[in-house]
Amino acid sequence: MKVSIDGVYKSFGHTEVLKDVSLSVNEGEFVTLLGPSGSGKSTLFHLIGGLMTPDKGSIFLNGEQVNGKRGLISYMPQQPSLLPWRTVLDNVLLGQELSQKPEIEKGKDWLRKVGLGDYENSYPSELSGGMKQRVAFIRALLSPQNLMCLDEPFSALDELTRLEMQRWLLSIWEEHRRSILFVTHSIEEALLLSDRIYILSQRPAAVIEEINVPFSRPRKEALPFTDQFVAYKRHIYDVLKHEV
Repeated sequence: MKVSIDGVYKSFGHTEVLKDVSLSVNEGEFVTLLGPSGSGKSTLFHLIGGLMTPDKGSIFLNGEQVNGKRGLISYMPQQPSLLPWRTVLDNVLLGQELSQKPEIEKGKDWLRKVGLGDYENSYPSELSGGMKQRVAFIRALLSPQNLMCLDEPFSALDELTRLEMQRWLLSIWEEHRRSILFVTHSIEEALLLSDRIYILSQRPAAVIEEINVPFSRPRKEALPFTDQFVAYKRHIYDVLKHEV
């Protein structure tokens, strides 16, 4: 799934949120949006998902303009948003139920792969924060759409759980290579996970720099401590500090 966003503008009343935003995600690529709080990153996701339409500009999926069209992406919000009355397995299969016949055995297989095989009949209230995020990610992964939009999925987790989830996400993504558009406020997380990073300005958001992340895959656990990683982190920090 290739995504192209071309000259998108969006305002709410007199408040301009996005201004001439252009970016792309290639097939099987992991791209991150990085910017100040309130810069319109989540609004951009809503536009891609068809929940809103841009005031100006176009959004293309595989070359087809999809402004205002829904059901073309799988979306993972900041909070897991699991339905409390459904079991873990039923939550995992929800995306499939909305568009096709659910693949129950495939859902069970994925729960086993991520260490949740014993929890398929449990309810969200019985899970830890990291476990809930795994369930939400597998739900997005099993949805039939080929583009995954992940909106700060690890922001509510403690630091150790967040590091564990980052490594887990990389291992799953490197196996399947779905196209991912990821939002985070963490420079280190963006560098660790991404192929490319778009840095957004303060509202109204515009792309102020695109960074091609040079680190080879699979990413090594010691990568954040290397001189090259620290240099990139410092550069991005210097760019962002002028936007705060």
